[in-house]
Order: sequence, then C-alpha cells, then structure tokens
Amino acid sequence: MMDRIREETTRRLERSMGTLGTAAMSRMEEQLAWFRALSAEDRSWVGLVAQAGIAAFVEWFQHAGADDGGRPKPSIGFFGTAPRELKRSISLQQTVDIIRMIVEVVEAQVEELAAPDGRVQLEQAMLRYTRDVAFAAAHVYAREAEVRGAWDARLEALIVDALVRGEVDDGLHSWAAALGWTSSPVVVIAGQAPDDDPRAVIDAFRERGRRIGLDLLAGVQADRLIVIVGGASGEREAAKHVVRQFGPGPIVIGPEVPDLHAATRSARAAIAGLKASSGWPDAPRPVHAEDLLAERALDGDSDARHQLVENVYEPLAGTPLLDTLATYLEQGTSLEATARLLFVHPNTVRYRLKKITELTGYQPTEGRSAFTLQVGLILGRLAESAATWRALT
Repeated sequence: MMDRIREETTRRLERSMGTLGTAAMSRMEEQLAWFRALSAEDRSWVGLVAQAGIAAFVEWFQHAGADDGGRPKPSIGFFGTAPRELKRSISLQQTVDIIRMIVEVVEAQVEELAAPDGRVQLEQAMLRYTRDVAFAAAHVYAREAEVRGAWDARLEALIVDALVRGEVDDGLHSWAAALGWTSSPVVVIAGQAPDDDPRAVIDAFRERGRRIGLDLLAGVQADRLIVIVGGASGEREAAKHVVRQFGPGPIVIGPEVPDLHAATRSARAAIAGLKASSGWPDAPRPVHAEDLLAERALDGDSDARHQLVENVYEPLAGTPLLDTLATYLEQGTSLEATARLLFVHPNTVRYRLKKITELTGYQPTEGRSAFTLQVGLILGRLAESAATWRALT
C-alpha cells in the first residue's frame, strides 16, 4: 500500500518538475537579495541548479524505502551542474537558501503533488531529505574550506617569500588576486615572530584583516615575522593594527609603496632595518626603516648607502654647505668653533645649517640627525673617491 502511494506521488512529482523549478526561481527572485545581485548568466546557472535539486529529490524519494536500511543517502551532487566560478562565489548560507526555496515550493503544492493518503509520507520525506542534504552540504563546504585554507596558506607563503627574495613577476599578482588582494598602497613590516604556532599566527592576521577591512598577508621565516599590509592610510596606521601580534624585540616599518608589485622595496628596507636594529638599542617600537638608514648603511645595506649619498652628500657637494657641515661635525657641533675655522660670522653658520636641513631633511644640531649626516658625508666621500680612482685606472 505505501509503495503504491510512493509510486503515484513520484509520478506526480516528475510531471511537475518544470513547474516546480520555475516556481523556485520566482521565489528566489522575490526573497533573496544576493540572487537578484547576480548576473543574468549566473541566475540562469542557479536555475539549473534548482531544477537539478528538484530532480535529485524526486529520484531520492522514489528509491527511499520505509526502513532506514533501504533509504539511499542524499547528496548535493546536483551542485555540480554549476560552473566552478559560480560554486566559488556561492557560500554555504546561500546553498542552504537554495535548498530552502526548493523545499518551500514543494511544501506549498504538497496537496497537489502527493497521492491520495500520501501527504504525510511526502512531508516526512522532505524533512528527512532537507536535514540530510543540509548536513551533506556543511560537510562538503567544511572539506572544501580546509583544502582552500591549505592552498591559501601556500599562496600566501609564496607571495611573502617572493617579496623577501625580490623575485617579483606577473605571477605575484595572480597569486594575490586568488587570495582576494585588491588594496593599495602597501607597507611591509618586519619583526620577531611570537612563540605561537606559525600557522595560528598567520590565520590570526588573516582574520584580523577581515575585521578591520585591510588586506593582510603574513609569513613566518625562522624567528622572523613578515607582514604585508594593503589599504592603510599611512605607515603608522598600518603598523598600529599589527604591532601587538609580533613577538618581543624591534619592529621595523618599510616605506609605503604604491602597489604589491613594488612591495619588494618595502620588504627589503624593513628586513635590512630589522637586521641592523641592534645598532640603535633605544629605537622606538615600531621604528621606520628610514630612521635606521645610518645603521643599515654600516651593516652593508647598499640601498641605504645609495640613499644616504643621494640625500645627504649630493645636494651639498660643490657648495660651501658641505665644508660647513664637515667642519661643524668635526668640531663637536660647536657653532663658534666652526665659525672661527671657516672665517665667517656665527650667523652665517646658522644660516648654512638651516639650508642643510632644508636640502637633506636632517637637522645637524640634533643628535640622531647629526649621526646620519656624518655617515652620509663619509659614504659620499668614499663614493667620490672610488669614482675618481676608476677614472684614473
């Protein structure tokens, strides 16, 4: 008796599949904002998914026995109807929405769809099917999330490693796009890694980035933590959001660059600054890589050496300002001693020191600036001497 009722209900369901699919699409259009926001092509694919879902339910209902042992397991294989791009863009919640729409459509017509005396049988079947498919969907999405998480972690590690090594090509933006990177400008920050598990540290950065609306990529290399921040309104803001996630010790902020492709320059400066930071034990935390130019230059950083020569020596070369600066530093920053040796009035020295500050950005009367100017002066002399030596030989 129950089997005959099931067969009759199955025939009614099969005859109504087209109508049910159309009704499901209308209900989604009416109730689901995310569905209305899809392109016409994607809405069409969702319609095919809904139709396939109804067909899958009819197939399952037809073969579902009265006892648990004879009832087949539902699946969400009907989602394979959609292209990969659509499946990536539909979340678990939206998947549940599609299933719910299908069930609501069937429930609204249960009187017409069920055979005589088959209403209870059809309603119970829908409840079982909905429950089992929802669990199956959650399981599939959890497995996909785990696979996706492992793949994202691999891409993130490749991006960080490429920037640190300076090996930037077109593939870098493809990797970043796969992770959803859309932000600029970019700042790279380097410091000591915390004692936590590296994977947990990186996951925490990713989650924090989602909360604060910034793109964050992180990588742990030995005891060093590298963080790439995209979309911050400045270097200080970029550091503010990530400083607490670093371990103890210095934290160095690389210069802001326009995009991820140029971030290798920021990464190189931040890492060089971290390496040389022991030369300035009282440096603030965090500290800009630009503020460590002198220490970086002494530690062998060629970028810092070139920058100091370009910013300090070259603007002063061939002018009285260079001799004034050299004499002022050699005389222990004594204004009067400098004026006597140069045979000028102290006010003239003051004026020249002011011009030096305007041209270089460093103030000779301030301790840290005087030290940086001294290193830049020496590096400029060495570079000029080397150029002369090469010309003579």
